[in-house]
Amino acid sequence: MTCSGCGVVSDGMQVTSMMAAVIVGWKRREKVRVSKYFSTSTKATVDLASKDGEMRIFLVAGEVSGDAIGSRLIAALKKLSPYPIRICGVGGSMMAKQGLKSIFPMEDISVMGIWELLPHLKKLQVRLQETVKVAISFRPHVVVTIDSKGFSFRLLKQLKAKYCQRGPNAPLHFHYVAPSFWAWKGGEERLNGLSEFVDHVLCILPFEEEVCVSHGVPATFVGHPVLEDLLELNLVTTEKGWMVQGNADLFRSEYGISSGSTIFTLLPGSRLQEVTRMLPIYSKTINLLKDSVKDTTIVIHMAPNEHVENYIKKFVDEWTAPVVLVPSGSLHTKYDAYSASTVALCTSGTVAMELQLARLPCVVAYRAHFLTEWIIRYKAKIPYISLSNILLNSPVIPEALFRECTPMKLASLLTELIHNEEVREEQVFAAEKVRQLLSPPLARAGDGDLYCKELSFDNTPSSIAARTVLYHRKTEPAPVRPCDPTDPNCVITPSRKNTRIVEGTKDDKYAEKAKADETPEIIIVGH
Repeated sequence: MTCSGCGVVSDGMQVTSMMAAVIVGWKRREKVRVSKYFSTSTKATVDLASKDGEMRIFLVAGEVSGDAIGSRLIAALKKLSPYPIRICGVGGSMMAKQGLKSIFPMEDISVMGIWELLPHLKKLQVRLQETVKVAISFRPHVVVTIDSKGFSFRLLKQLKAKYCQRGPNAPLHFHYVAPSFWAWKGGEERLNGLSEFVDHVLCILPFEEEVCVSHGVPATFVGHPVLEDLLELNLVTTEKGWMVQGNADLFRSEYGISSGSTIFTLLPGSRLQEVTRMLPIYSKTINLLKDSVKDTTIVIHMAPNEHVENYIKKFVDEWTAPVVLVPSGSLHTKYDAYSASTVALCTSGTVAMELQLARLPCVVAYRAHFLTEWIIRYKAKIPYISLSNILLNSPVIPEALFRECTPMKLASLLTELIHNEEVREEQVFAAEKVRQLLSPPLARAGDGDLYCKELSFDNTPSSIAARTVLYHRKTEPAPVRPCDPTDPNCVITPSRKNTRIVEGTKDDKYAEKAKADETPEIIIVGH
């Protein structure tokens, strides 16, 4: 989501903490007290590391998209850090390639939804405590959590509560991929307490930085990490903008697919629970299409998850249509498959952005437990789930969600996408607009349409994020000015204990609450 990347239920399926807290805590609401007045270090990460001659970084990713982000972030940190880097934490196969030895399998915390979460509560609580213990003993200079806010925020809260003894040398906390506050009713209000345990948010959507900062949370828009695929692939420019040009002929040749066969690409998800829910629906959809589309080949992309791979391999044994399974690991093979395909059917997530880069028309689908779906419908304030539709505020990409996600509905949408050139072209043109919106700030300098010419390591999302992690300094709040009791803008509540000063405005809810509180305080208003 999710993810980031993104949408209401994408890039990490950020259906998560907001609703999970209804039944969690986990099993009870956690009572981790984080002092409102406790501050972490005002030094940058490089300053903290200078005394030790090395930089210790604790990272946590809870899903495949976060693993990809974490992998690229580690690579950027290695290049930019003035000190040798030592890493510890939780991640998947891609972060492992960068040297991370995960404390436990990332899949143990890769859980989404509400009802779906219940069977895993005990394991999640055990893994949380295990992560806290390892993080404290590792003595990091910085902690970076990536998406998966349910687990990440509980971790950061518990770590912050244990830092008091370290004082000014406590590590900084960064959260990569802002929580999707914009998707939920009352979502922005939930940002108000975020700065108590998060020092800086690395945002991947262009409008998130301003909103975070307005709620007292330091933030930086770094761009969407999936755009870094462009650096590793063959790019071509057309009248419709830049696009990734895969080798369709090579893919067909390597997998023995005839030149006349119509290729359907399926991306059922990265978590076992969503794959087991979505793949049977996709199978029935393909069966409905086989009579109208002759000579088809089904290409299924498998996430780097052993349980997912085993499930898919066993499931497709019963399919009658030719099936090609594409393992994870090769970016070129993935985009070669996209280029060879006519249309794609994907579960909501980062993969929808990949399809946009490849200019492959797609349909986005999603189903969850009925309780999870009901809460999403009740709490969500935006009508779309895919990032492109959200950014453009238009249903450019067809979506089939929840009860509407049926084989009949999906077959109808795919049929139109195959045969209606106008609908296909609309997605292709929209992809360029979305790419520009998600480009890092530096990459949009000049005329705003030179991303691929200007994109280099210096201004990728990962390098911008890495520099922020290395050099950001937490600033102390400005001292509160004394309040003159004779000033009409100064409100003094009855003194019963030691007076404390709170700065706000006349309409400030906290100030209003403080007026009625027994604790005496001076409330400065109008500043």
